[in-house]
Amino acid sequence: MLVIFDCDGVLVDSEPLANASFSRALKAQGLDWSVEETMRRLMGRSLKSCVEICEVEIGRKLPDDFVEKMQAVTYQSFRDAPLQPVAGVKDAVEALQKAGFDTCVASSGSPDKMRFTLGLTGLWDLFDGRIFSSSQVPRGKPFPDLFLHAAISMNVQPFDCVVVEDSVPGIQAARSAGMRPLAYAGAPYADRSALMAAGGEPFDDMKQLPALVQP
Repeated sequence: MLVIFDCDGVLVDSEPLANASFSRALKAQGLDWSVEETMRRLMGRSLKSCVEICEVEIGRKLPDDFVEKMQAVTYQSFRDAPLQPVAGVKDAVEALQKAGFDTCVASSGSPDKMRFTLGLTGLWDLFDGRIFSSSQVPRGKPFPDLFLHAAISMNVQPFDCVVVEDSVPGIQAARSAGMRPLAYAGAPYADRSALMAAGGEPFDDMKQLPALVQP
């Protein structure tokens, strides 16, 4: 069996920092979304999709250097905080690997971003060589493309996969791919009811994960 991990909000506690940067950058462009609103509308989607959603909302194209400038600010906030792994996730991943489960990462984030965040939090070596990004597939979450790409690359059938997600688009993508979606709802900002409505099986503590995955 393969356990597929999302990255942001599941492995690294990056969502509050990243969405604070995004919210500030959007305000400078005239779109006054709070951090909470930014999370609600954009969490779990690829940066390309997020930009498209914001451009529709504003009614014009964002500047060419919008993403580059925002990412620079976001990465600096990760360094300054510093960015932490999600509580208990390293032990959970190691327990699953020890029990013989295959593991990989499939995230809407870019490969460079994951190298940075997983490297900063000491998680890169747990997944090195098994890290997949939405930049590798035609459509990001909520479409199933990324999770199916990960399963094919790992030589595992979709019905033999468990996906660990914290966003509604991610849960929807897992369901569309025919995979079992476990919804991490332990973060203060988690919308448990929305995750459940999308079809996720909610859990609140990464310590619970190894027992939940065992069939």
